[in-house]
Amino acid sequence: MLPDESEIRKIALRNAYMHEGKADLGAVINKIMGQYPDARSRGKEVSAQVTAIVRDINASDPKKIMEEAVALLPELAIKEKHVQEHRLPDLADVRGEVRMRLAPSPSGPLHVGHSRMAILNDEYVQRYGGKLYLRIEDTNPSNIDLDAYHLIPEDLEWLGVKVHEIIVQSKRMNIYYNEAKKLIEKGSMYICECEQSDFKNFKLLSQACPHRDRSPETNMDAFEKMISGGFRKGTVSAVVKTDLNHPNPSIRDWIAFRVKEETHPLTGKTYFAYPMMNFSVAVDDHYLDLTHVIRGKDHLNNTEKQSYIFDYMGWKKPYYYHYGLVHIPGTVLKTSTIKKGIREGTYSGWSDIRLGTLLTMKMRGYRPETFRRYWVASGMREIDSEFSWEIFNSINREIIDPDARRLWFVPNPIRLKISGSSHLKSSAPFHPGNPSLGERTYQLGPEPEVFIPEKDWGTIRENERFRLKDLCNVIRTQTGIKYSDNSHEDLKKIRIVQWTPSNSADFTVEKPDGQIDRGKIEPLFSEVRGVSQFERYGYVSIYPEKSLGYFLH
Repeated sequence: MLPDESEIRKIALRNAYMHEGKADLGAVINKIMGQYPDARSRGKEVSAQVTAIVRDINASDPKKIMEEAVALLPELAIKEKHVQEHRLPDLADVRGEVRMRLAPSPSGPLHVGHSRMAILNDEYVQRYGGKLYLRIEDTNPSNIDLDAYHLIPEDLEWLGVKVHEIIVQSKRMNIYYNEAKKLIEKGSMYICECEQSDFKNFKLLSQACPHRDRSPETNMDAFEKMISGGFRKGTVSAVVKTDLNHPNPSIRDWIAFRVKEETHPLTGKTYFAYPMMNFSVAVDDHYLDLTHVIRGKDHLNNTEKQSYIFDYMGWKKPYYYHYGLVHIPGTVLKTSTIKKGIREGTYSGWSDIRLGTLLTMKMRGYRPETFRRYWVASGMREIDSEFSWEIFNSINREIIDPDARRLWFVPNPIRLKISGSSHLKSSAPFHPGNPSLGERTYQLGPEPEVFIPEKDWGTIRENERFRLKDLCNVIRTQTGIKYSDNSHEDLKKIRIVQWTPSNSADFTVEKPDGQIDRGKIEPLFSEVRGVSQFERYGYVSIYPEKSLGYFLH
């Protein structure tokens, strides 16, 4: 696949933003060739296209280029905003306290994307006071994971989101039935017994189905039959009347109830007719007296559908905000994909390191404050954007680094003897910038054995002098390494290699791309809990009892 002109411009704009409005041609070409392997075979053609775009950018006013970059790639602005306190815009029409809601489906635990709506709502309830409801929308019995009923509240608690009351929709079925009956009495809802394909065709043609104009009495009898189990799945539906000439076919007469024959994990076979999301949401938003609703702009059509219920019933509508969608690359979020993977053994569970669930993020060592800073800085823009792991990890690093102990880890180790050495001693702080964390000291006898990474060893030439970090300088020989000296004068000229002593423990690091690194970790790792920085490797969340770590960033 080759990049189109708009994608090339985005990449060039990102580069220009990092360089005060001027793009680096070579860096942009390298980025495109790395991101689009197919472009390499057509390098001359692609390079010419990139050159033209970069020249256009660099000939423009840098200030305008910076503005264009943020408009197309709003996540760029977060990098600057997170270093200072950022405030969300005020809500409109606030009169005293606010009442807001989170409304996840219990198809599984929450993931990175869900954290946005949770934190934005929580921020506003904290600002204005009021109540934040967790409304678990479980009116589709075929798509429920029983564990989600406790995993979702636990995820929110970990995020630091304060929920004032939990609402479970399957416990409110009679409320939905009663409101449906009121709409039937008003002539605003009817029971359709058409084949589903026929009903769809009627809508596309802006035509009424044969059941649309039946009397309220006839519709009421049919609805009673529907909720008492008198119809089979797929043979009937309750429909809200709207405008058959609406330019958007999905807004035309929309389905409010369907018959479901699956067993509900909480209510069993008690109910047969279940409300669709747009109906139950409208009813609950009214009865919970919500003042403001924040959700993605993919719900714009749903907002219009739900407005019909509010208008028919004479209810006051909440104030709606619709933010732009965020694409989160590099991880798995889709619940159906995860469930299938768990069933088939591809994933170990909801906290598999390759997933983007909050369970996984917690396990890897991300801090709740990272999510809050990122989403508050990103705000509630209506423009779509891409989640930046680079910026997110940068925020997390600022939070964890002051207390993250440094440890030595050697992946894919080889064992070497340091010939010609007397007693050696290594002392190193657990954190060079935080003396309160202390230091560790290792005493090594004459000609000790150490582990170093196989990858480093393969690049060291014979007779090359290099340093074992915080220990001594050595020289590679035909058979191994020999002691040279302990001078610090040439440290900027010679390479520095990570090592661990011979009594190091076996340790495994799992990475989010599925890669597994096995190696040796210094003995004192067993005293460390939480996130550590493995020197010259990265931040890792340590589980000493398992001799296992999960790569953070």
